[in-house]
Amino acid sequence: MLAFANAKLTMKHTFTSKLKRLDSQVWYLAIEVPADIGDQFKEKNKTRLIATYNGSEKAFCAFMPATEKGYWLTINKEIRTKLKLQEGDRVDVSLEPDESEYGIPLPEEMEELLLQDELGSKVFHTLTPGKQRSLLWMIGKPKNSDTRLKKALGVMEYLKLVKGKLDFKELNEFMKNFNADEFLL
Repeated sequence: MLAFANAKLTMKHTFTSKLKRLDSQVWYLAIEVPADIGDQFKEKNKTRLIATYNGSEKAFCAFMPATEKGYWLTINKEIRTKLKLQEGDRVDVSLEPDESEYGIPLPEEMEELLLQDELGSKVFHTLTPGKQRSLLWMIGKPKNSDTRLKKALGVMEYLKLVKGKLDFKELNEFMKNFNADEFLL
């Protein structure tokens, strides 16, 4: 058997599009993805993607279906600010499938907790993939490792306490108290 037989085939597409305002209550600005490119990813069941904007800023994302044939990618304010992008600006986009387990990078602090806390890991893995991504994004956002660890510990404690019945408002309140109480330990 050839050594490269099990290698993953990389599907990468590049295109240029304009940043457009969406008629949406939720999303503000987005980039239209050519239908033929979106269809190729959909055919291979690859809806979670890694987008690189203007050759420098990467984002884990998913297609948003357009009302007509085609797809959109939302682009967050942080990336728009870094790239100094405004409505109507042209954006070079490179898309490739996201092969990660969660559709977002797994912070090493959370990875370690998932390995050490069997009950916490079990509860975390009962959540929907979207809720898992939201929690991982929240944990991974801080630059400081100690802060990421505190967030991961708080999230795991909350999930065990509520037996996986995640309520984000309640989680935010829990995290405020968890962070305040940690100094009492």
